[in-house]
Amino acid sequence: MAPVLAAIDIGTGSARAGLFDPSGRLLARAERPIAMNQAGPGHYEQDSENIWVAACEAMRAARQSAAVAEEDVVGISFDATCSTVFRGHNGEQVGVAKQGGERWDTIVWMDHRALAEADECTATGHRVLGHVGGVMSPEMATPKLMWVKRHLPDAWARTGQLFDLADFLTFKASGSLARSQCTLTAKWTFLAHEETGWQPDFFEAVGLADIFEHGSLPDRASAVGSDLGPLTEEAAAALGLSTNCRVGAGLIDAFAGALGVIGGLGDIDRHLALIAGTSSCVMAMSAEPCGFAGVWGPYFGAALPGLWLSEGGQSATGALLDHIIRWHGGEPDAATHKRIVERVMALRAEEGLDLASRLHVLPDFHGNRSPLADPHALGVISGLTLDSSFDSLARLYWRTAVAIALGVRHVLEALNANGYVIDTLHVTGGHTRNPLLMELYADATGCAVQESESGDAVLLGTAMSAAAAAGLYPSLAEACAAMRQPGRERRPNPAARSRFDRDYRVFLEMHRQRQALDALI
Repeated sequence: MAPVLAAIDIGTGSARAGLFDPSGRLLARAERPIAMNQAGPGHYEQDSENIWVAACEAMRAARQSAAVAEEDVVGISFDATCSTVFRGHNGEQVGVAKQGGERWDTIVWMDHRALAEADECTATGHRVLGHVGGVMSPEMATPKLMWVKRHLPDAWARTGQLFDLADFLTFKASGSLARSQCTLTAKWTFLAHEETGWQPDFFEAVGLADIFEHGSLPDRASAVGSDLGPLTEEAAAALGLSTNCRVGAGLIDAFAGALGVIGGLGDIDRHLALIAGTSSCVMAMSAEPCGFAGVWGPYFGAALPGLWLSEGGQSATGALLDHIIRWHGGEPDAATHKRIVERVMALRAEEGLDLASRLHVLPDFHGNRSPLADPHALGVISGLTLDSSFDSLARLYWRTAVAIALGVRHVLEALNANGYVIDTLHVTGGHTRNPLLMELYADATGCAVQESESGDAVLLGTAMSAAAAAGLYPSLAEACAAMRQPGRERRPNPAARSRFDRDYRVFLEMHRQRQALDALI
């Protein structure tokens, strides 16, 4: 049988496993839930062992579904959320929740407990901030480490290994303590474009001079798709694979999505990857660095070798639509979303794009990741009435979806004002199942929208890393070109342009007014 490639994607709520052939065709996919602990506002923890078990169960199920022999799987790689794993000097779990024991050893990407510590990082003015948009986010590793050292000193004292979640999974799979250039560059202030990537004076300035004593961190990062060695016997047994399978250096989930949708393209600075689910990430690549305030990066080689990547995004998008449903006492499952979308479509058939035209939403309910880089930003709704009917929910849902699309436009305009020439969005993730959002991404931004037909572009990007590690292609770039899948294109509706131009002017004015109100208090 032709060689098969394995990919495991760890999202916020589940582990997903996929098997691919060398052309990038998805053979089978399986999913298993993972546990989440929320002990207080802004605190989210997970259990790294629970994540590993879920990943292994998903992979065994996918292989069974595809009827693939274990020895046919020649390469595997992992992507994951940019969550931070704490392990002891002997590899044991170190709990980082105030209650709950050692099980909760992973601070989840969206955890905002370290807002004050992030502000302290920003106040240093260190040059590493020039590669995170000028402002440190609480979603990055350094503030989280500072918080643990400050608030859980016993846990910090017992910590001997620190991982981004994708690196923890490649460690579990191969036994290698290598760290991906993607994770270190994007979340750990590692400057991959410099001869000395780590900047010890920055860690000294924020009270983490001892990070290297507690982290088991390598001097150099490993490029995405680097061969980290074969699966260990223990990992092979757990995953249902063989020790002939090579392990590729992994990457953060959004970066995997970027590889999956734009990794094999020419004129890459015209294309934007939008990886949209619970939150939304936008990824743009270029041959030259395009760094500016409010957008993370530029990161060198964080996805493809030799290319710079700028990352923006919205901290709550799918999560915001879920929140709007809960506000109205509903359960935000797929059936509820479908029912609301259908009602919005019916209302629009009567009222057109002017539906709820005096209702406006600023979607920063979990801060503004970009282009404002303000984790303290708050959401705003203007135009509420006493109506509490289902139709009022449908109208608010519609206008929230509009606001999410306008937020992408806001990031896009910042990118194009600083060296990019983006005119095409490549969308992947859960939002592709929401017809309102897919329509709005074209109409509200004025860009062509490409929807990947791969079935799961994040898994595909991770399979590309596996293909490079297994040696099926000479390089990661060639694996991307060979495995990239075609997409369906949606063009913007010219008749909608004036409506959304007006909405965008309101959107920008709401940002200005929020800042003015904040200044008053």
